Amino acid sequence: MASAALVQPLAAVSAQADAGAQNEPLSTAKLTRNFASREDVRQISMSPDGTQVAFVSSREPSGEVVNVVSIEDGSLKGILSSSGQDQHIHRCSWISNKRLLCNISMRTDSTGQLLSFSRMVGVNADGSDMKVLDENRSAFRALGFSQFGGSVIDLKAGDPGEVLVTKQYLPESSEGTRLAQTREGLGVDRLDAASLRRKVVEQPHRSAVEYISDGRGAVRIMGLQPGTANGYDSTFIEYMYRAAGEHSWRALGKLEFPDGAARGFNPVAVDPELDLVYGFDRKDGYQALYSMSLDGNLTRNLVMAHPGVDVDGLIRIGRERRVVGVTWATDRRHSALFDPELSKLTSALAKALPGDGDLTILDSSEDENRLLLLSDSDVNPGMVYLFDKTTRQLDELVAVRPQLAGMTLSPMHAVQYPAADGTMVPAYLTMPPGKDMNARGLPTIVMPHGGPAARDEWGFDWLVQYFAQRGYAVLQPNYRGSAGYGDEWFERNGYRSWRSAIGDVDDAGRWLVKQGIADKDKLAIVGWSYGGYAALQSGVTDPGLYKAIVAIAPVTDLELKRQNARNYTNYRVVDGMIGDGPHVREGSPAQNAERIAVPVLMFSGDEDLNVDVSHARLMERRLKDAGKQVEYVEFPKLAHQLDDTAARMKVLGDSDAFLRKTMHIN
Repeated sequence: MASAALVQPLAAVSAQADAGAQNEPLSTAKLTRNFASREDVRQISMSPDGTQVAFVSSREPSGEVVNVVSIEDGSLKGILSSSGQDQHIHRCSWISNKRLLCNISMRTDSTGQLLSFSRMVGVNADGSDMKVLDENRSAFRALGFSQFGGSVIDLKAGDPGEVLVTKQYLPESSEGTRLAQTREGLGVDRLDAASLRRKVVEQPHRSAVEYISDGRGAVRIMGLQPGTANGYDSTFIEYMYRAAGEHSWRALGKLEFPDGAARGFNPVAVDPELDLVYGFDRKDGYQALYSMSLDGNLTRNLVMAHPGVDVDGLIRIGRERRVVGVTWATDRRHSALFDPELSKLTSALAKALPGDGDLTILDSSEDENRLLLLSDSDVNPGMVYLFDKTTRQLDELVAVRPQLAGMTLSPMHAVQYPAADGTMVPAYLTMPPGKDMNARGLPTIVMPHGGPAARDEWGFDWLVQYFAQRGYAVLQPNYRGSAGYGDEWFERNGYRSWRSAIGDVDDAGRWLVKQGIADKDKLAIVGWSYGGYAALQSGVTDPGLYKAIVAIAPVTDLELKRQNARNYTNYRVVDGMIGDGPHVREGSPAQNAERIAVPVLMFSGDEDLNVDVSHARLMERRLKDAGKQVEYVEFPKLAHQLDDTAARMKVLGDSDAFLRKTMHIN
């Protein structure tokens, strides 16, 4: 890979970003652009001394920019940029007060096989001395190539500027040399990102897929995922741990995921003070947070559980990424902070901020006197604040989506509706601006989420809010097969148990019509990824219930999805998730295209590693062969999220026009 071309010093970015924002001929076009525009804050971090902030921002139409802001004088400087499309900057971490490490991803077509790569780039806060941290000086002898460029697992590994990073080691051909590299697998190095000096602190292990440090430079957990005889990853990870001060490894436990659902203890973070590891496991059919001692006894304690939903997240702070709390989502996301002082502080700050939103700790200075906080809600796309404990001052720093400033957005309401078997299905209903929950006879969209091992949550959603602004009511069902609601709700995942999932999606439409919220002739379904699959499959299971179908990056054939995975190491996981039996053909929209009775609009990127573009192409052919009405838009060099403003403008604009034309909406 030509690493030097990944990022470049930034010049005149603001002028480029503003170039397309002028001379919008129509208010509808401006509305579409505003919602299609990508976030101004994609990731943000604070320097150890708390005097600078670095954030990854969008660069139109599809790239990214790394900006560094001085908190002392408010000056801003762009230091790196990526071209976008098949090259992206994802995050930057401060390794000292003067230097950052940034994670870069790339995609490439290798002899017809789409592959992803990642690399790390070191750069000074003023944009100077950029170096690609990819020690591969004998690549011509390497027996293979490294897709994974490593990641930072510990910011406090020794002297200032030294961090612990993972590294993928490759064996080398010994022909013509006595110094060939023989080590293979994932290991851990102590890295000085300025000089690029490395020291191996964890010898590579061929089966290693994960390492967890204690935040103070000691690797305490290792995850091993042995390969099968045919080269595929196994469907389990064996975790090992190291007692304090020891070098040898001991068995911690086994995490299994044969069909998409994890079973077993999943370690996440080490607390060096308490000498334990936090991790997630099942309790009474729901995911809960546990701790396990690392002193040789593996004493296990329940930290937090909820009787109706999964506990699924940790709150961490500081350079050591210490665990200070836990989160879970019911109708809204909730949190419990273990640190009384921090709990009191965040409660007071939340009350001081406008609106009824969520407050999230993003980062802090090393002494934790300065905090970066995110305040957002269903009607607030997000504002990043800076809080100084010493001065007790709270200041706005940067808006996540400044294009939407001043716009009246629509509240998201938690609702429930009955499925055909009487099960109450949780959902969120968003009405158009100015319409309350008693409004009737509206053009309405059912919007099933992707995944399927995911769920919708209360909060800002650019797709939902756009359609609400255009006059649609939008219902987001957390159908059976969704994650977050326990084992019984998840069933055997949304593919093996597609009848339950799609049944719940169909029942969402029926309920909207029965309640009078939706005009039955103006009821549509729009979905992305698995949501696109659900949209198409609903047209198979109940033809004509929805009068129009929009599917973005959809799965259309379950057997094709299995075959797409054959050339990747996760094949056994995908195979187990899909399973075998009549449900594979019966649950594939492309195999039942003749049953779809309404117009279909589809979008896909041709470099989608999540759902191969062959799915949309197959569906288009099958619909046309069956004499159905279908429109298909394919975006070159874009991946699953269509992370490009121009592409998203087309998705929004074309979808709105398609729905209005199909359902005769003025």
